[in-house]
Amino acid sequence: MGVAQFFVLQVVVGSAWARPYSWARNNISDLGNAHCAWQPDPEPRYVCSPEHALMNVSFVTLGVLFAAGVLLTGALWRRGAAATASRLLLAGAGAGFVLAGLAPADMHENQHVLGALLIMATGNLGLLLSGAALDLPRPLRWGSGLLGAVALAAFVLFLSHHYLGLGMGGMERVAAFPLLVWAAALGARGLVVRGAR
Repeated sequence: MGVAQFFVLQVVVGSAWARPYSWARNNISDLGNAHCAWQPDPEPRYVCSPEHALMNVSFVTLGVLFAAGVLLTGALWRRGAAATASRLLLAGAGAGFVLAGLAPADMHENQHVLGALLIMATGNLGLLLSGAALDLPRPLRWGSGLLGAVALAAFVLFLSHHYLGLGMGGMERVAAFPLLVWAAALGARGLVVRGAR
């Protein structure tokens, strides 16, 4: 639910832009910026998001539901340090989404950057560790670890301004979206398993 609303609202909020919003050229955070202004860094672009409040509510909703999901899925995790570390790191990503929504990048840049770091550094490290920490069939654990590795590599490329033809926004999404795809897949699997029982 949290992940679905986040993806849907990106499209809804982006469609309200007078200048077309680009998933390749614009940051995700541009959707939540409260003021219309020229943004020079990290890539020059004009940002004007009329429905920014809706996007920021979406960030907060996603973060709360993501953190709650991590806390309420204890049965899926093995015992031990890897599981504890993974869950703490993933809960940190939930806090990062909340912070990103409460502190739009054009109003509270430092807090927003901290939120983004919690999502793409802490969260993706937790995702990488989840491959060894989840009590799931081996293919799913391998998939979790692989998603974490891809997302962390993309985050490094994003920070170093190497976008590999995807654009700034495209590479940011490769760094941020695997965590959300993983959460949605894990949630869907839980519903299927529960329904089968």
